[in-house]
Amino acid sequence: MIEIFDSKTQDILKSLEKTQKEFWNISRVTAEFLYNLIVTSKSKNVLEIGTSNGYSGIWLGKALKKTGGNLTTIEFYDKRLDIAKENFKQCGVSDIIDTKQGDAATIIEYLPEDFKIDFAFVDACKKEYIDFFRLIAPRMKVGGYLACDNVISHAAKVQDFLEAINSNPDWENVVLPLPAGLSLAKKIR
Repeated sequence: MIEIFDSKTQDILKSLEKTQKEFWNISRVTAEFLYNLIVTSKSKNVLEIGTSNGYSGIWLGKALKKTGGNLTTIEFYDKRLDIAKENFKQCGVSDIIDTKQGDAATIIEYLPEDFKIDFAFVDACKKEYIDFFRLIAPRMKVGGYLACDNVISHAAKVQDFLEAINSNPDWENVVLPLPAGLSLAKKIR
């Protein structure tokens, strides 16, 4: 466990890890990787699509506490978002997290024009990754990262997305062999 986390946060994360299959949470190693990437890249404006019970959002929020940033997280299911909000509160990150409930594509489309992203994490409906990419790309700052989970475990469902991002000259993408497979793309221009 990363030492900066208080014992309450550590206990909550451990309990959420027991519900990984039920809530489709990312693996701990993926969470640690994203935490470190946000801290080292000094990302401040982070977007998460697929809040679930808040496991990944806690990790992202803790990283953003170090960078002075904030997280906007979107979840379709209101019951999951209610659980996440309580977990954020218990872990001391709710003050920097803006939760939104509903269809992610619609919410992103209607965000203010000046809403810019340093880092985006996508872990939602795999067939919609291509749509999320098209909506996120114009808002992503040059040098920003787009991380998408499950690109190995759900390869067929994300094939269109991977083809689109790999053929886009504005992005450099690599698939990391983390537990479910993580696409990590950097906007280069």
